[in-house]
Amino acid sequence: MGWWQINADTLAGSRFLISPFAETFAALKLLHSGTATHPGERAWLDDRLPGYRARLAADPVTAHLVRAGLGKDWIADFLTPTPRDGETIEEGLSRVRAADPGQARAHLTVSRAGPLPAVLDRDDLPERAAALLAYVWTETVRPDWDRRRRVLEADVVARTAQVSRGGWAAVVDSLRPGRTRWLGDNRLQVNLHEYPPREISGAELVFVPVTPKGGWVSWEEPDRYAIVYACAGALADPAARTVPASLGTLLGAARAAVLVLLDSPLSTTQLVAVTGQGLGSVGRHLRVLLDAGLVERRRAGRSVLYSRTAAGEVVVEAAGPAGPTGPGHGSVIYRS
Repeated sequence: MGWWQINADTLAGSRFLISPFAETFAALKLLHSGTATHPGERAWLDDRLPGYRARLAADPVTAHLVRAGLGKDWIADFLTPTPRDGETIEEGLSRVRAADPGQARAHLTVSRAGPLPAVLDRDDLPERAAALLAYVWTETVRPDWDRRRRVLEADVVARTAQVSRGGWAAVVDSLRPGRTRWLGDNRLQVNLHEYPPREISGAELVFVPVTPKGGWVSWEEPDRYAIVYACAGALADPAARTVPASLGTLLGAARAAVLVLLDSPLSTTQLVAVTGQGLGSVGRHLRVLLDAGLVERRRAGRSVLYSRTAAGEVVVEAAGPAGPTGPGHGSVIYRS
């Protein structure tokens, strides 16, 4: 397994940040694989994939670049500059564009795990990579960046609250289950590959959520390291938790959706991001559920988190399992 040696001060000083560049690269990875992990991703791919594939068909050099750079076990380093706090998408693209052409080819050789095809023996690969990422941002991410950002912010709120409840070890174990794990003895597992350990004590460590499924690690030795991870499934795909029809009849579809989602603590901001309901509507539903004793609230740092009470659990369980999702199958649409 791959792991980093990290002291307590470095872990305690680590933090979460949101990166439009990381979100864009995650979208590129999803377009490259063409494989959805939930219905929301499937709909997104159905809409965006034809244009992406047409662009690569018209630019064979960039198509070869993508195939080489997104290797099976390794991503070409110059494609994933370590996210920085407050960095704009333009600033992130500029760092890709500024990569040394020789180093870019060397990185591609590693990610491809073999010699590069002759078509990639050229010096404009960083510019081509930046141009493709700019296309992915403009055509597939920016149109719904406001929604994506709300989801990412909601995930950061949840993870920060988890730190206050269980410490960093619990958070690390949940970021990329089976891949990231606190091993003890100041060792942080970051993937399953048999790579030499890295000593990162004293460096800046950041955790960066993205909405597509997947993740990666990146670094700027010796100063900055990042773990990019997929945000919580309930945030990325609200349809993963449908509402039993009987519960929707009892409480109203929108209020029942809030109650179902609160099997784990969420903030008002997270509920707005997940359900698509307005802030005022979510607030009204929470007040009713609080008055009925079905949910409770508590403070975690600067956030107020809501979760189901024992009575709320009984109500949800008594309503039975949710029906199949999708139009015509009794699914509940979250609306105020």
